[in-house]
Amino acid sequence: MEVIINKQDGKTLVALKGRIDTTNADQFQQELTPLMEGENPDIDIDCAEMTYTSSQGLRTFLLLQKSVSTKGGKMVLRNMNPMVKEVFDITGFSNIITIL
Repeated sequence: MEVIINKQDGKTLVALKGRIDTTNADQFQQELTPLMEGENPDIDIDCAEMTYTSSQGLRTFLLLQKSVSTKGGKMVLRNMNPMVKEVFDITGFSNIITIL
């Protein structure tokens, strides 16, 4: 799993690559913690190269969404492959998090 974070035009852009599973979910959360604690609430996450997420990965997405919402920002997940999107749909996360 790789997390690439950039700032551009007042937004935080994140690109995810690989699997988010029990072996790296803690690392994933650690890498996103600065975004949860930061002042820039608008986050755009490109999931084109994310191939899988476990429930622990979903938990981190939920924590990030809550952080963004409390700061009045918006979080968007983009380019999600159909298999990963199905996990978000089945768990109801696609009703909580904006997926484009």
